[in-house]
Formats: sequence, structure tokens, C-alpha cells
Amino acid sequence: MPTICFFSSFFPTGGGCGPAAVCHSDVSMAESTMSPEEIEVEMARIQRLREVLVRRESELRFMMDDIQLCKDIMSLKQELRQIVAVPEKEKTKKHRQREEELILKIHKLVQKRDFLVDDAEVERLREKEEDKEMAEFLRLKLIQIPEPPPNKPSITKSGAAIIKDCCGATQCAVM
Repeated sequence: MPTICFFSSFFPTGGGCGPAAVCHSDVSMAESTMSPEEIEVEMARIQRLREVLVRRESELRFMMDDIQLCKDIMSLKQELRQIVAVPEKEKTKKHRQREEELILKIHKLVQKRDFLVDDAEVERLREKEEDKEMAEFLRLKLIQIPEPPPNKPSITKSGAAIIKDCCGATQCAVM
């Protein structure tokens, strides 16, 4: 077996194993217990897990934005109720201006929330289509390659646990 030196390119001597380099013999990635096909399937599963987590992050961001918009709308509505509660005879020009401002602000926030909801729906439909494509890809790959033996450690098992915690086993297309 050839000797492999790590960090040799960091030193001015140029290469080879010197006193500052860490040398290992019998180190080879080719000696992995996974076949190239198994590695490809595992990479696809990891990519899928990454996509699930990114989607969940996106959903949470939509939810946070929605919650904030709702809070802002409710706050403005409360202020508007106070102004509307004032009898018309007692309202000043300042009251009327503020009432108009509040109505416009509420309208803008409601429109913004509507756009947010529409964006979330478009995103959901896009993700649904991606899920179909990924399920078909994985189905084709998994038919060709048998599952690894049970005693072999697998990232997929821990990844599945993360997905269950994230979105629930019944909702997840990977499961």
C-alpha cells in the first residue's frame, strides 16, 4: 500500500513525509464497506433529508412572518376601535387623520399577509411536485439495491429519527 501524507502541501519543503507531516499507511477510501451504488443511494437520502429540513425552516419562517403580521394588524385594529368609539361630535381633525392612517396601514398589512399566504401555497405545490419526483427517483434506486445488513451502521436510521421529530412520520414522503 502507498503511504499517504496529510498536510504536506502546507509546508515549504513541498511534499513527502517530513517531520511535520502526519503519515499513515493503509489508508484508502476505496476500502469502504459501501458499494458505489449504496453510496449514491445514501447521498440521495441525505440530500432528501436536507431538503426536508430546509422546507421546514421555510415553513417556520412563513409562520413567524404570519404571526407578526397578525399581531401588527390586531394592534392597529385595537387602536382603531378606540378612535371609532369616540363620538363623531367629539372627534378632532387629528382623530380623523389617525383613523384614515390606521385603515390604510391595516389594509396594507392584510394585503401583505395575503401575499404571504399565496407564496406559501405556491411553495407547497412546488414541494409536492418535487416530492413526487424524488419518490420516483428513490423508488427506482431502491429497487436496484438491497437494504444494507442490519448490523451495518446507517446514517439513514438517524436521519429518519430527525424527520419523525421534524414533521411526523405520517406527513413525510421519505418515510
